[in-house]
Amino acid sequence: MTSSTIPLGAEGPTGHKGLANPTSLRPAPNGKPQRTCVVTGAAGFIGSHLCERLVGEGWRVRGIDAFTDSYDPAEKLSRAAALMRLDGFSLHCGDMASMPLDEILSGSEVVFHLGGRPGVRPSFDIEARYVSDNVVSTARLLEAATRCEVRRVVYASSSSVYGNGARPFSEEGECGPISPYGRTKLEAERACLGAAGQGLEAVALRYFTVYGPRQRPDMGIRIFAEAALQDRPLRLLGDGSQIRDFTYVADIVEATVAAADAPGASGLAINVGGGSTVSLIEVLSLISDLTGKALDVRKEAFARGDVFATEANLDRARSILGFSAKVPFEEGLAQEISWVADHLESKERVAA
Repeated sequence: MTSSTIPLGAEGPTGHKGLANPTSLRPAPNGKPQRTCVVTGAAGFIGSHLCERLVGEGWRVRGIDAFTDSYDPAEKLSRAAALMRLDGFSLHCGDMASMPLDEILSGSEVVFHLGGRPGVRPSFDIEARYVSDNVVSTARLLEAATRCEVRRVVYASSSSVYGNGARPFSEEGECGPISPYGRTKLEAERACLGAAGQGLEAVALRYFTVYGPRQRPDMGIRIFAEAALQDRPLRLLGDGSQIRDFTYVADIVEATVAAADAPGASGLAINVGGGSTVSLIEVLSLISDLTGKALDVRKEAFARGDVFATEANLDRARSILGFSAKVPFEEGLAQEISWVADHLESKERVAA
């Protein structure tokens, strides 16, 4: 366990000992029998939204997070503190590559596996940590899930597994990741799908560029929005012609929840995308319009490992999950910019 990991029972987000102990639970608000699940990466960008949704639907949610240094742990700690105030949520802090897992998973029906090390560019420099956080952790989680008779694991995979393949990316097409991050996500995905049918159901959701409130600080839209709102020069890696299939975080959560019970999903990889593609030049133009700021864009070399374009074939998501994205890109972008503005204002108040 690294020094950046908060161990089980250590002083954590709420500032007290025994953080791993479950909170007291009330009956499900809908009057139905309460279901229990585990969410790994619970304090992350997507994980925190998913936990809120599940608790709101009456699930008993056991969160796991390692609070690693992949980006500022303070943001994760803040989200964890908010989750700890929810009845029905408990938090277990530790590194899945080494921490005990059976007690946490015991009695859980579903594991939503969102935990892992994100980011393409850093993966070239610290590949061993990506292997540990994405591959080793997933293998240990699958072993524990099988021992504990978990019904289904829903794994958060990535469009990075496709590399620069033919568009639109189809689940039946070839995968060719071009970064250590993409390779470790694909290896973990294959482990999950390989475990399906051995007393365990498993489905892998290939997320396409997720954005929205609470987005990670190393992701493009947030970096662009912060630079615009603070009147700073904006670094653009490449010429802006890169294309992304952006997916709003609430739509990602919708598909992830649906994957817990969807018949016929086990053993499959399923794309989850926003349904439309946008170039980075178009993103910058929209940010300028929404903020009322003229952007000072400084173009630099293309980043190593970044694919040129992503686009999801969503036929499988529609037929198996009943999923189609609801939030148009401009609407979702406005929501994220509003959140970024509030976040920056809050940081300024604290600094003052």
